[in-house]
Amino acid sequence: MNDDLGFIHRFVPATAPGKSPLLLLHGTGGDENDLLPLAARVSSGAAILSPRGQVLEHGMPRFFRRSGEGRWDIDDLKQRTAELSEFLKNARAAYRIEKPIALGYSNGANIAWSLLLADPDALAGAVLMRAMLPFDPRPLPNLAGLPILMLTGRHDQLIPTQQAGLLAALLGEAGANATYEVLEADHGLTEEDLALAAEWLADRR
Repeated sequence: MNDDLGFIHRFVPATAPGKSPLLLLHGTGGDENDLLPLAARVSSGAAILSPRGQVLEHGMPRFFRRSGEGRWDIDDLKQRTAELSEFLKNARAAYRIEKPIALGYSNGANIAWSLLLADPDALAGAVLMRAMLPFDPRPLPNLAGLPILMLTGRHDQLIPTQQAGLLAALLGEAGANATYEVLEADHGLTEEDLALAAEWLADRR
């Protein structure tokens, strides 16, 4: 664990050559260790950069504030997104890693797409698991050809499928190469999520 770059985080060096580094962004209540087992499943041997969200909600780490389910503090989102962008720049220099692919779940997936829109050059792509779009973030940047995988649960009680679909459409409108999959799942991740993420990441070398 390290906190000298602005975020408490974990860095795991690559053990397999040729794989894109992963930026792991946990969900509400997770931390810098939360998605490490998932990363090992979907891209074993890739370098991993995993920060802990700096906001606490009832003692649970998050990446930005909200006032309730689906009610985001947009000003805080913008500030936290800028802080994450700066951390990523500093961490890439410190650890000498290439531009990473974000692997985000729930709250982490939402800060990932916010980062994509705020700093289109920050990431090499993104896997967004259980992301949502509760507001219109236009105007959009140019995300021409940026690969994005969105995985949504049809039975997710926290994220309406329609909101996830709107996000996928918006990313496509910005020019991203967005793949959108609706799974027979709820908010929790399934083996199908991991299989699809692993297959998609294998094509990103």
